[in-house]
Amino acid sequence: MGQKDVVVVSAVRTPFSKFGGSLRDVPSIILGARVIEEAIRRIGGQKELVDEVYYGTCQPLETGLENDVPDRQAVLEAGLPHSVLSFTIDRACCASLTAVRLAMWSLRTGQSRICLAVGAENMSRIPFVLPGLRWKGRRMGNIQLYDNAFMLGYKGWNPVSREMAEIELEFFGWGPVAKDAGEVAVEWGVSREEQDEWAFQSHMKYFEALKNGRIKIGEELMVLTFKQKKGPPLVVDKDEGPRPDTTLEALAKLPTIYGSPTVTAGNAPGLDAGAAAVVLTTRENATRMGLEPLATILSVEAVAVEPRLLAWVPAPAIQKALDKANIRLEDLKLIEINEAFAAMPLVASKALAEGSESKLRSIRERLNVNGGAVAIGHPVGASGARILMTLIYELRRRGGGYGACAICGGLGQGEAAVVRVD
Repeated sequence: MGQKDVVVVSAVRTPFSKFGGSLRDVPSIILGARVIEEAIRRIGGQKELVDEVYYGTCQPLETGLENDVPDRQAVLEAGLPHSVLSFTIDRACCASLTAVRLAMWSLRTGQSRICLAVGAENMSRIPFVLPGLRWKGRRMGNIQLYDNAFMLGYKGWNPVSREMAEIELEFFGWGPVAKDAGEVAVEWGVSREEQDEWAFQSHMKYFEALKNGRIKIGEELMVLTFKQKKGPPLVVDKDEGPRPDTTLEALAKLPTIYGSPTVTAGNAPGLDAGAAAVVLTTRENATRMGLEPLATILSVEAVAVEPRLLAWVPAPAIQKALDKANIRLEDLKLIEINEAFAAMPLVASKALAEGSESKLRSIRERLNVNGGAVAIGHPVGASGARILMTLIYELRRRGGGYGACAICGGLGQGEAAVVRVD
């Protein structure tokens, strides 16, 4: 253990709220501010020691409802000193794990004493938009709204704004991510039935973990309380997405979505709201400040591949992070791969197994042991930090060891981290 090692000294997330759920009207900036406050409270409230906040958020139309610089707004809303630097990151779902990587660079170069890696999203607040209306206001006729939450593809200019433009411009035209994930799953021999089974088990594992105290307030979770104009305060103290009544029979009846051959609303996560924060420093600083490290970050690595290979990209990301940390796959006690769809952990684990059935079984026995985003939810900017803290807390319960987590991000990006819990 070196004094310059980067360690996690606090990690917490809000409960994740389902689409249209309890948090539907709460700006993601407020969620981000609340989780920053709680993360710092857990290290003695030493706000004055924070130097930088790296802030992941990926739905600019939602944060745009509060104008710009969501990072700075959240920092100030959380009551941090005006001198704290901050930086908004949009690497799609990778964003808050990318925030951990950037914080590591700052700490290792001595630029900072304490950094926060934060992610926040409220997909319920993504607004409808009227592209082109500023210059193409119409006196008569229908007005077309564009829903940026629909299909979640990457289409360049949307059809409405392209139609209203004066000039001819051609942009990229990637399709819905559900379609890409489903097609790549089929190419890897991962069936619809396997994805439904994984989704079912995600819920079952979550409720088992909840029952046995592995998902609880004061550890991974915090409580959110908001005053209401009428009635008692709104208290949110649990994840809203997990469904105890989920059955394989019900999942099998769901239609596929957005032209995907395998992805359904049941083997995909919801459009969720939530925030997560990780406080990082060096081991030397932690000792000086009397803070107990929860884990040591051995590596955080990023990759980028062909955009449609979203379901596969966690595998090379994990391998790159393992190589950087000089750790073998078989050394890992636990693995977390974000369930952007059930296809992701299934395809990525197959890729990591390299054709070995025994290796594949071993990987999946260690993979997402408390359930994943299909059950918990996937507020995209927060999910990278969420899988990291889920991994750390479960390793601590199991007596320590090595673990890895990975997440895919839009248009073929991937991020992975390797950690050690002593």
